[in-house]
Amino acid sequence: MSRTLTLMAVHAHPDDESSSTGGVLARYADEGLQTVVVTCTNGELGDAPGGIKPGEPGHDEAEVARIRLDELERACETLGVAHLERLGYHDSGMVDWEHKDRPDVFCNVSVDDAAARLSDLFERYEPDVVVTYDEHGGYDHPDHVHAARVTMAAVARTRIPQKAYFTAFRRKGFVRLREILEERDFDLSQFPEPGPEQQRVFEAVEARITTVIDIGAVLERKRAALAIHASQMEESFFGRLPTEAFDALFAEEAFIRSHDTTGAPTPESDLFAGLR
Repeated sequence: MSRTLTLMAVHAHPDDESSSTGGVLARYADEGLQTVVVTCTNGELGDAPGGIKPGEPGHDEAEVARIRLDELERACETLGVAHLERLGYHDSGMVDWEHKDRPDVFCNVSVDDAAARLSDLFERYEPDVVVTYDEHGGYDHPDHVHAARVTMAAVARTRIPQKAYFTAFRRKGFVRLREILEERDFDLSQFPEPGPEQQRVFEAVEARITTVIDIGAVLERKRAALAIHASQMEESFFGRLPTEAFDALFAEEAFIRSHDTTGAPTPESDLFAGLR
């Protein structure tokens, strides 16, 4: 009997698994493939109930972590994830926060040490495909950047994954999202139109995209998984999106292929192209 193909998604915080890879996790689980989520931090520096930010009265890091890890478990169940692994590192916070300078946070853990732990998980689950962030972490978040470094170090160390991908958001999704919201007179103050520099970033990312996965069949599961992360989503802009706008932004998931031993041609519509 042939071995079951395995997808592993390596993420920085609880909720990242649903926002950027919820569709592929649900889709490939439905196809009978093994799916594994690795979450590097406990998310201590997310919002506390009521949208309370770190450093504000009422923000308890331990309680925030407890809430977010519980949400993570339930979201992974909704997506059909077979195995959830938590590395348990401390959230580093945003790039302009002082928390990132603390010696105990994830972004200050040595790449070698964290990659050794991730390599052990590679050995255990033998992922054929690994997904993480690009070298900028999507938006320069210290934990996302570090998760990408650690993941690619483990790929190089073990040579187990045959393919590795970076998550990417497509510009056309954001353009269509704004169009829909403008038609509905939605308050766009928290979602300003991209300036010239952000437009250049979008164009650079779009030029690198190799793989686009249609997740229409599991989009409701992705929406449900994101909703489970209520501690972070209820007060957020994306948590208030109308259905049509959500669908415009999330109906497909895009990726940049960064490592491949299969020789599968690009563009691709399947992360497992060349493996089945």
